[in-house]
Amino acid sequence: MHITCINYPNNNIYSNLDFNASNQVLYKKLKTPFSRYSPITIKNDSPFIFHSSYYRICNNPHAINITTVHDFTYELFNHGIKRIIHSWQKRNAILHSSYIICISENTKKDLRRFFPNIDPQRIFVVYNGVSTDYHVLTSTEQENVSLPYKSHEYVLFVGSRAKYKNFELTLQAISRSELNLVVVGAHLNEEEKKVIKRYFKNTSRVFCTGHINNAKLNVLYNYALALIYPSIYEGFGIPILEAQKAGCPVIAYNGSSIPEVIGDTPLLMKETTTNEIIRCLSILSDNERRKQIIENGLKNAGRFSWEKMYNEIMNIYKIAWESRK
Repeated sequence: MHITCINYPNNNIYSNLDFNASNQVLYKKLKTPFSRYSPITIKNDSPFIFHSSYYRICNNPHAINITTVHDFTYELFNHGIKRIIHSWQKRNAILHSSYIICISENTKKDLRRFFPNIDPQRIFVVYNGVSTDYHVLTSTEQENVSLPYKSHEYVLFVGSRAKYKNFELTLQAISRSELNLVVVGAHLNEEEKKVIKRYFKNTSRVFCTGHINNAKLNVLYNYALALIYPSIYEGFGIPILEAQKAGCPVIAYNGSSIPEVIGDTPLLMKETTTNEIIRCLSILSDNERRKQIIENGLKNAGRFSWEKMYNEIMNIYKIAWESRK
């Protein structure tokens, strides 16, 4: 198979891919900031598959457009001009694609809700993978580890802190415990610092790492008591699998795509309350139960890989190609 990757310099992971001699990467410059919303023009006189990573379509009549839909966060939680532009672009890509890939059954359900007239035969569910960077540390890797707090004396909050992610709820719950909180992601803004002061007499119990690489995050997962992931909506929820692969228990809300991804666990929150987080934390005070949860998590994470995702997407390409003949 011949692969051409159209990429913008330093724009995404494809900049680092080592394509073999039969493939090529074309770097294009955006003419204007709005160019990213327009169809891509490719000159080709025979059928080809065009699969965009972010709601772009190709206007060549020979193109077999395939779109991956990650979630409907903008439609459900955002307002204003960004939502309008994003939703317009997504809608345009979906309606002009021959096939649509959803990253979870929950995203497929949302797709059917927002686009009830889409033929179900055109929709496929392909789960994301999870990086092999996340793993249980070997004894050698455990040497000279640097942590903001002692092992198992902290919990993690990873990723965006948008309102639906329930960061403040996490602060409330941890303030009622003796645990510390490590926040991984963008540095705390002034409003978040005020909220922390509201709940913590000793604000040093909350530590924000800023953006860190996978290796450092893997270390934090390995030594954390748990990852707390109380988001009420996810298209998938990759941090859940990252944590499980690293032997870290995950406390998450029982909604959206989470039950599909997290597997069998007693750490699913029935509702988004501080009492529910405290209840789940109390389960982890039993070392035997915690060990079993970790074991089940490692097994569950084994269901997901980028190789499996690749194979399933390649199968969709074959279906798309055969349908054009």
